Amino acid sequence: MGAVIAYELSLEAKFDITVIDQNSPAQGSTGAALGVLMAVISHKVKGRNWRLRAQSLARYQTLIPELEAKTGQSIPHNTQGILSLCFDAEALPRWRSLQTIRQDQGHALEIWSPQQAIHRCPHLHNPGLVAGIYSPQDLQINPTALTQALVAAAAANGVKFCFHQPVTQLETSAAEGRCTRVHTTAQTVAADAVVVSAGLGSAALSQALNRPLALGPVLGQGLKLHCDRPLGHPDFQPVINGNDIHLVPLGQGDYWLGATVEFPPNTAEAEVLAMQPEADRLQALIDGAIAYCPALAVATIGDRWFGLRPRPQGQAAPVIQPMAGYNNVWLATGHYRNGVLLAPATALAVRDWLVGNTG
Repeated sequence: MGAVIAYELSLEAKFDITVIDQNSPAQGSTGAALGVLMAVISHKVKGRNWRLRAQSLARYQTLIPELEAKTGQSIPHNTQGILSLCFDAEALPRWRSLQTIRQDQGHALEIWSPQQAIHRCPHLHNPGLVAGIYSPQDLQINPTALTQALVAAAAANGVKFCFHQPVTQLETSAAEGRCTRVHTTAQTVAADAVVVSAGLGSAALSQALNRPLALGPVLGQGLKLHCDRPLGHPDFQPVINGNDIHLVPLGQGDYWLGATVEFPPNTAEAEVLAMQPEADRLQALIDGAIAYCPALAVATIGDRWFGLRPRPQGQAAPVIQPMAGYNNVWLATGHYRNGVLLAPATALAVRDWLVGNTG
């Protein structure tokens, strides 16, 4: 989130931008994300939730080639769409209604019969399949490669990145309602405006500004599978979502599988932040994927990983708004399971706010 905000701001000549991060790029929830961008296939059809999805989807069409051209770095992404498997006949009217809405909005959404779905993706096999919902415009993108390209492009535009520098103090002027300086373990940075987009770390930063933002961690596990050959037709490899289990093609017979949703126990905050993945949840994920794609039963399991997603407590995700009590602090955090999807729209919102509130 910080990288894309920095990049969008770097396109405005008026800004002198410093990014401070206690870690390296693409750590935390970003490094554990699958990068599945469910916009058109989402059931969000109006209001802020749909507007952010639509804006991000449109920006990604230009952002990816823009970054690749500027940095020379390849950003792996899948433009073959998302296929969502429907196993509940009672859900079909809702999908048909969504299809009509998307057509009116200028987006394609196809409803395939079970036979059509299996013809297009012959690695699928589940007797309970009712329909396949195919969204050709939705994407999947590698979050780590995207973040690294954003950092490189922003740095080329003059952004200063300060990694491995935890924030130690946020200096404020109560009379002016401003955050004036950011102190780290290595330096002090004077600030005309501050954007807080530190994932779960945003909670501690907001506490330091005496405006606590409640964010809870939700753990997600994923893994990498390898098959001897690509599943289904090699020339048609969409992301497949069955019962909220994503199968993400990476090429050369490699696939990501994810992700679990594991809520924290009702324990002390330190114990919550030290949450560890549950092995039975990961096994249930594998079993659920095998249920709709039996060929995965003989796949080789490679990397396994997990991350903590920031989920706002007491308000909807994400939190994109000015911080109460301050006229130069903006919150851009708490995206929960949609950080990669909503990153471009978030950055555009922050840019518009800064352009309108700085001289």
